Amino acid sequence: MSHKSPKDFFAPLAVGAPAPLREIPARPSRAIHFFDPSNPKMAAKVPAMVGTVDVLLGNLEDAVKADNKVAAREGLVKIASETANLGGNRGPTQLWTRINSLDSPWVLDDLVTLVTEIGDKLDVVMVPKVQGPEDIHYVDRLLAQLEAKGGVQKPILIHAILETARGVANVEEIALASPRMQGISLGPADLAADRKMKTTRVGGGHPGYLVRQDPVDGDIHGNRTVFQQDLWHYTIAKMVDACAAAGIYPYYGPFGDITDVVAAEDQFRNAFLLGCVGTWSLHPKQIEIANRVFSPSVEDIKHARRVVAAMGDGTGAVMLDGKMEDDASLKQCLVLVDLAEELAAIDPKLKELYDTIEIED
Repeated sequence: MSHKSPKDFFAPLAVGAPAPLREIPARPSRAIHFFDPSNPKMAAKVPAMVGTVDVLLGNLEDAVKADNKVAAREGLVKIASETANLGGNRGPTQLWTRINSLDSPWVLDDLVTLVTEIGDKLDVVMVPKVQGPEDIHYVDRLLAQLEAKGGVQKPILIHAILETARGVANVEEIALASPRMQGISLGPADLAADRKMKTTRVGGGHPGYLVRQDPVDGDIHGNRTVFQQDLWHYTIAKMVDACAAAGIYPYYGPFGDITDVVAAEDQFRNAFLLGCVGTWSLHPKQIEIANRVFSPSVEDIKHARRVVAAMGDGTGAVMLDGKMEDDASLKQCLVLVDLAEELAAIDPKLKELYDTIEIED
């Protein structure tokens, strides 16, 4: 297998394309809210959502019927062109799209149309069913050619969805495939089908996947506590490691049961605790949950700031409330403090909340 020189990694892949980014910006993206641009009712709500959600994503793939694929693409161009303060560093809300799969008849026109017509407003292209780095290389080169053609000044980033067993097996290579890589999301429904998992749920747990307490006094039919397990723990953890190693961002994907807001919050929080920076939103009620879960709590920030203040130059160890805090715990606390500052910069309510925190001695 041939490798190009590391010094060539950040060279544009087409003459006239913008230089690739050397670092992916840490822009808040707690909720990636999906909308169907071919649905006039949904499209009409988009302008009012700017500023209420970190990312608005025009979906061209699954959930858009074959007959509506062209209408969805054209609808997204219209929405992007007509909506102020949306995408391309224009305001608090980024504009993403999910293109059709790379083996579909629509994907080439998706990329050609979107990049040449609204490329300056498009922040991220989400690529479904990524199998390996070769899929990213294909989109990478094509984006560069189209950016050059359309005079796009800032590189459009790529986000991959893990929806196949092969994609999960290749996740490290996918994460490192291009300087355009912004992040990776878990796609639990397609992944479950590809793995032949026996769940028909879109994300979340399953009551059949459990561990059971040992028999009490040998009575196997007696009362034994059951703990439901997380079907997605291994995959999310593997994805988080691949993203952290590559300097890009991991996300939980869709949670299909819109009515079960409690289970959605649990799934989002599991992903947040494991290192994910955000999740998908399939309904406005999930935006509120995601914004809350993927923002550190007041208690967490209060503790983190106390540790940072007590550690001073970051060397040695201190005792706070009977617990040892050292250099490693300082690094953990700085993750939360930095995230709070990034979120406060775009979310006035959070800023107000975090500003009221007083650090106790």
